[in-house]
Amino acid sequence: MNREKQKNMARNIRYISTRGGVESQSFTDVLLAGMAGDGGLFIPDYWPELSPEQLTGLQGKSYAEIAMAVIRPFMGGALEDSVLQSLLEDTYESGGFSHRAIAPLVQIEPNAWILELFHGPTLSFKDYAMQFLGKLFDYILVRENRRITIVGATSGDTGSAAIEACRTCRNIDIFILHPQGRTSEVQRRQMTTVDAPNVFNIALDGTFDDCQHIVKSLFADASLREELNLSAVNSINWVRIMAQIVYYFVAALALGAPQRPVSFTVPTGNFGNVYAGWAARRMGLPIHTLGIATNHNDILTRFFESGEMKIDSVVPSLSPSMDIQISSNFERYLFELTGQDHAALQKIMERFRNNKSFILDREQMIRARKDFIAQRCSDSGTIEIMKKYFEETGNLIDPHTAVALYGAQKIMATDPAVPMVTLACAHPAKFPQAVHQATGIAPPDVPRLAALMKKPEHYTSLPNDLPKVKNFIRQQRRSL
Repeated sequence: MNREKQKNMARNIRYISTRGGVESQSFTDVLLAGMAGDGGLFIPDYWPELSPEQLTGLQGKSYAEIAMAVIRPFMGGALEDSVLQSLLEDTYESGGFSHRAIAPLVQIEPNAWILELFHGPTLSFKDYAMQFLGKLFDYILVRENRRITIVGATSGDTGSAAIEACRTCRNIDIFILHPQGRTSEVQRRQMTTVDAPNVFNIALDGTFDDCQHIVKSLFADASLREELNLSAVNSINWVRIMAQIVYYFVAALALGAPQRPVSFTVPTGNFGNVYAGWAARRMGLPIHTLGIATNHNDILTRFFESGEMKIDSVVPSLSPSMDIQISSNFERYLFELTGQDHAALQKIMERFRNNKSFILDREQMIRARKDFIAQRCSDSGTIEIMKKYFEETGNLIDPHTAVALYGAQKIMATDPAVPMVTLACAHPAKFPQAVHQATGIAPPDVPRLAALMKKPEHYTSLPNDLPKVKNFIRQQRRSL
């Protein structure tokens, strides 16, 4: 370890904005703010690293124990170790996750595995970070006698995971925007059937990108942000990314890291989940290849092919959680590609906002292509993979996992000696129509999902109009 790294590791992490317009912040500030006041995203001012010896020492440890080792350096002293350990144990060992392994690996080929990230309360990978985030919010808000208003956008799974995590939090009101008619019925009902006084669902007449744009506009309004004590649970909140880093370590350690490298393929639209994998690599986890898998809304794949990030229209797909054209977490990675040059990043984001596209230079793209490999899968390809997997294994997968499996197979063909882990980010029962279309059978009933179909829904339909959304939030939020 060089002298600069040793110096960094001896002090608490602070958090900087990608756009450089605010002073560095503490972990608690970043948790409660969600998004930086200058419109940027928070990242740690240095990356903590786990040595090969430390990684070896974590082999065979529980999910909560590995989470403690990964998350503790990012806390910046915000919590005592005993409190952090208690929150992690409460999150991952108190029965909220239905599998003893929390995130089990299932072998599907001699050197290929699926990482099942759907054993949480809403059957989505979002639970793995959101359940911890909710407990962290609750502890710190009560400690500091503060109330926040959470506003988030969802393409399907974030909203239900956030609502489940925050519905009993005493000092939180949560408003979730979803694109009306563009989520699966199960995804919608997981949000709208929650009957809690602090939960507000907004069905927006638009796409996920419209929802996300409104949320970012709300956070960009400094006076409103202060008036409502706005905070975020989308992956623009650094804590979401931090908690997702954990399962990359859990999976790789189970497969022999650090003694051998492991590859991952991730279905993604908003870039948060795969960015967490990139962060794990920065922390010293020997990740050989990080594969990005997209559906036909393939802005990320097109970028890695051409060097141009260009917004196209969103076309509904069988994998709706990936029907995204503006990948909000990509800004964090762009900041790294510019050498953490705030001014350069600002120019790129301004071009993207004004022209709906930007192009990176050759050297930046050489670096980017060393970090990631991107693949796309059509709806017909998704159906084919779901059908093939069922015929060969007798098991069902959801369409997002199928997209990732398609990408993983393409990537493995170039280097079959390295273990490949495909992230399964949702339970197949959340997408029964796609499963039936692919296999001819319906996924078995999951009791918690079957019950949703009998419950009344609670949501408010609003136009894609920022002032109307803003007024609705003002009128409905509660005071401390």
